[in-house]
Amino acid sequence: MVLRPLEKKGFTLLPKPWVVERTFGWLNWCRRLSKDYERLPETFETLIYILMIRIMIRRLA
Repeated sequence: MVLRPLEKKGFTLLPKPWVVERTFGWLNWCRRLSKDYERLPETFETLIYILMIRIMIRRLA
C-alpha cells in the first residue's frame, strides 16, 4: 500500500510498485524460470530476454 505524503495537498504522483510485481508475475508464467534450474547466470538472463520478447510479440499481435 502506498500512502500519500501528509505535507502535499492536491494531486500527487505516487510510485507504482505493482509494475515490478507484475513483471515478476509474467516471468513466473514460464515453467523453466519458476525454479532455479540454470547453472550459469548468463543462461538465466538469456531466458528472461527470450520470455520478455515473447510477451511483447504476443501483445503486438
